[in-house]
Amino acid sequence: MDFFAAIRSCLNKYATFKGRAARSEFWFFVLFNFLAQMVLTAIDAILGFGLLAGLFTLAMVIPNIAVAARRLHDTDRSGWWQLLIFLPIIGLIILIVWYCSRGTQGSNRFGDDPLAVPAV
Repeated sequence: MDFFAAIRSCLNKYATFKGRAARSEFWFFVLFNFLAQMVLTAIDAILGFGLLAGLFTLAMVIPNIAVAARRLHDTDRSGWWQLLIFLPIIGLIILIVWYCSRGTQGSNRFGDDPLAVPAV
């Protein structure tokens, strides 16, 4: 999945917590959020107010949680494991390792493999 397809997929699945997300979909969406936040923060600094970056962050809360849940589903873990973020340091490390790990090949309890080539 390329950069723009990942963004389109995540925004189309704005609040979809079911299914699976490939590593590329997750990490490209994280990159998009980071770059957009940097640009909007710079624009806010030039204009002298912090409204744009704040509104963007607020608008992206649900899609970020949703794509992270689908990414965990790809590794055959429940999306509720995201709550590990509340454990200082160790929770973040565990989540990053899981987000970086390869997804389950083939179907798992959360759906079909997002990288599987559909049969023609």
